[in-house]
Amino acid sequence: MNRLISILLTFILLTSVTVSAQSFDSQSYKDVKKPKNIILMIGDGMGVSHVYSAYTVLNKNMNITSMPITGFSVTHSADKYITDSGAGGTAIATGKKTNNGRIAVDPEGKPLKTILEYASDKGLATGLISTSSITHATPASFIAHNANRNDYEAIAADFLKTDIDLFIGGGYLNFAVREDGRNLIDELKQKKYAVYRNLNDINTKKDNKLAVFLADKHLPSIINGRGDMLPDATEIALEVLQRNKKGFFIMIEGSQIDWGGHANNSDFVVSETVDFDKAVGKALEFAKQNNETLILITADHETGGYAINDGSFEDATVKGAFTTNDHTAVMVPVFAFGPGAELFSGVQDNTELFEKCMFLLNLK
Repeated sequence: MNRLISILLTFILLTSVTVSAQSFDSQSYKDVKKPKNIILMIGDGMGVSHVYSAYTVLNKNMNITSMPITGFSVTHSADKYITDSGAGGTAIATGKKTNNGRIAVDPEGKPLKTILEYASDKGLATGLISTSSITHATPASFIAHNANRNDYEAIAADFLKTDIDLFIGGGYLNFAVREDGRNLIDELKQKKYAVYRNLNDINTKKDNKLAVFLADKHLPSIINGRGDMLPDATEIALEVLQRNKKGFFIMIEGSQIDWGGHANNSDFVVSETVDFDKAVGKALEFAKQNNETLILITADHETGGYAINDGSFEDATVKGAFTTNDHTAVMVPVFAFGPGAELFSGVQDNTELFEKCMFLLNLK
C-alpha cells in the first residue's frame, strides 16, 4: 500500500511539473526597448552559493553581481523534478520542457526549433562557446536535435546542417575521427569555415565563419591550466559577430562550474565561477560600448547542493560544503543588463527565458 501511494504521489508530482511552465505575456511589455544583440551566458550548475563564493573571493568586485536586474529561474524537466543539462538547456533554447537526456527534441522525440536556428533564419549572426566539448549537452541544445545527449557524433553532424557563424570549444574528435568515416573538418572547410586549434591563430579582421577546436574532448579546468580561454574566446566572438548589421545571438557556457559541484570540490567551483565572471566582464565591456546588447546570465540547474559555511573577504576564502554530488531542484539565479533587461526580474520558468529573448529579438 505504501508503495502504491508513493507511485501515485510521484505521478501527480510529475504531471504537475510538466504542465506548470508559464507563458510570457508580451503585451505587457510592448513598449520595452529592444536589443539588437543578445549574449546569453550559462554557468552550468551555478546556483546562488556558487555566485557568492566567487563574490567573496573577488572581495565583492564581481561583474555578475553588478547587473541591475536579478531574478530566479525554475528548472525542472518534463519528466523529473530535478533536470539534467540536456533538458535544462533545451528549455532555455526552445521554450519547451523535455525529458532528461534529450537535446532539443520533445518527450516524444520530435525536433524543437531553437532560438539559434530562429536567429539564423532571420539573418542574425550566431555563435556558441563552451569550456567543455562543443557537442556537450548545453551547447548541443542550441544547435542539435537528438533523443540521446551522449550521441556526440550525430550531434556534431548537426552542426553542418546549420549556418552558425562561429563555435569555440572542445570536441575535435567528434568531428575528425568518427565511426562513420566522415571527416566533418573537411566538410566545415567546404562550407567556408576557418578551422583552428588555437585562439591565437584567429584573424578576427578576415575570418567570418569560425570553427575553433581547443581540445580533442573537453578542455582542462582552470586549476589544471585552461588559462583565459573563456574570456578571450568571448572577446574574439563578439568582435566577429558584431559585423552583422542585423545583430547577433550567442550562447557562452562556463561548463565546469557544474563539474566542481559533481566533484564536491569547493576550489574547483570557486575557480570556475571566477573564470566565468571574467567572461561576463568581457561581455559587459562590449555591451556598455555598444548600447544595443542585452546580457542575460543564468544556469541550467544547480549542482552539488553547494553551501558556504564560512569565509573571509580579506583572505579571499570560503569554506564550502555539499549535500549531494548530483544536481538539485532549487531555483537558479538570473541576471540581466541592457535593453530589455527588466523583463527578467522575479521568478520565471526557464522556458520563459526563450520566450522573452524571442520577443526581444523580434523572432516571433
